Amino acid sequence: MRVEVETGSPESVEADVLAAPLIASEGLNGRVAALNSGLGGLLSRLAEQGEITGELKTAPLVHVDGELKAARLALAGVGTREAFDADALRTAAGTLSHEARGFARSIFWLLDESLPLSPAEQARAIVDGTLLGSYDPGRWKSSAEAPRLERLVIVSGDSAVAEAARRAGIVAEWTNRARDLANAPPNELTPEGLADRAAEIATESSPQLSVEAPGLEEIRELGMGAFAAVAQGSHNPARLIVMRYDPPRPARADVVLGLVGKAVTFDTGGISIKKPTYMEDMKGDMAGGGAVIAALGALAELECPLPVVGVVGATENAVGGGAYRPGDILTAMNGKTIEVINTDAEGRLVLADVLPYARQLGATHLVDFATLTGAMERALGDFYAGVFANDADWRTLVVEAGEASGDHAWPWPLHSRYRRYVDSDYADLKNSNVRSQGVPVLAAEFLREFASEGPWAHVDMAGTGFFTWPRHDYLWQRGGTGYGVRLICELADRLAAAA
Repeated sequence: MRVEVETGSPESVEADVLAAPLIASEGLNGRVAALNSGLGGLLSRLAEQGEITGELKTAPLVHVDGELKAARLALAGVGTREAFDADALRTAAGTLSHEARGFARSIFWLLDESLPLSPAEQARAIVDGTLLGSYDPGRWKSSAEAPRLERLVIVSGDSAVAEAARRAGIVAEWTNRARDLANAPPNELTPEGLADRAAEIATESSPQLSVEAPGLEEIRELGMGAFAAVAQGSHNPARLIVMRYDPPRPARADVVLGLVGKAVTFDTGGISIKKPTYMEDMKGDMAGGGAVIAALGALAELECPLPVVGVVGATENAVGGGAYRPGDILTAMNGKTIEVINTDAEGRLVLADVLPYARQLGATHLVDFATLTGAMERALGDFYAGVFANDADWRTLVVEAGEASGDHAWPWPLHSRYRRYVDSDYADLKNSNVRSQGVPVLAAEFLREFASEGPWAHVDMAGTGFFTWPRHDYLWQRGGTGYGVRLICELADRLAAAA
């Protein structure tokens, strides 16, 4: 979908749909009031009849019968002013794109200066909502049709709006590519398949982006005993996907942003096997790694001024004669030994080796993304991810980047006294605990043992990375959400600006 910004008046716009936001319970004002006057009071009559309300998730389409150059006018509800935020505008844009997807090739959006968002932030939210809200997960249907909507235009003459829309369009397109990865069937997107996708992204993107993907033998040679143990039960070999982005003129000589992703392309739970209900969704257990891969593509296209290294541990967690067992003791890359309590706590074992490797590759500021604990989803649902960190300022920056981007994040605590949950009688630590207390925290405490020196944050995106049930906003589709791509791009912007 092309994202553009054009100057013009509402009366001069030629589009399938001309759209404007409408606040509930405030009547018609601003540009909408002017349009109403030009239409002989049509909109006010429809409002009196209850057809136009401004309520969230409503986007009534009005046929204007040649009174405007646009074929239709949509007043997309953003809810009440008191509850308004960027997500409300994203949802309004997503609702409209869903309503108009069967016929519209172009949607032009008017901005509203009375809203408590700057014009640039409005443009960003509208682009997000339209591109993410019009995503179709049914790519594998034999009757799948190409999307009809081809063009989204923000009506504005503001250069800041143009830049915000451009960047948002790039990030949203890469977010949808991360969703494609998470939604891909596991017989197609094996660890090797994911490595191939990463290589394709590097080839089609900037020459500053490179990728390599060593296999299981090289993983073992690196001393990654925890990662290798998870991988050894599958016939589909694991891959250690390493992506590097090196800008020609770095903004900061002291920073290399490290991105780490869990990419379990299918998770049976191993010998500690999962229940069968919804097990098909375990293809989405690579959503964190998919977000890191797609985000590297986005950062390259955006010409990010920071060097970035992305490391993704890609494997299946399978059941078989070679599968690792509860009771096994593994040696991680940093020399620490791990007693296996539960083979379904495999993601933290993969990250235990991938995190220190990212440090070896030069990462100064590290953040990992993982669909790690079901308890996080039970705690925060599908709206917020939990963020843990060994550095308060770094955690704050990650959380603020999530909030600004729409990838919402909430700070969680780490404390040395939680370490007892992963104490082992036989090894340096264990990967799980039969007690059900503080599960996301004990997982984060486990990972802290492998984060090495320097700022590190852990994003537990179990609820936000892959939806078993649709969410009632612009992310209304089941499956992969692309969570993390928008956060990473915003985080890189803020880290570069701190120079």
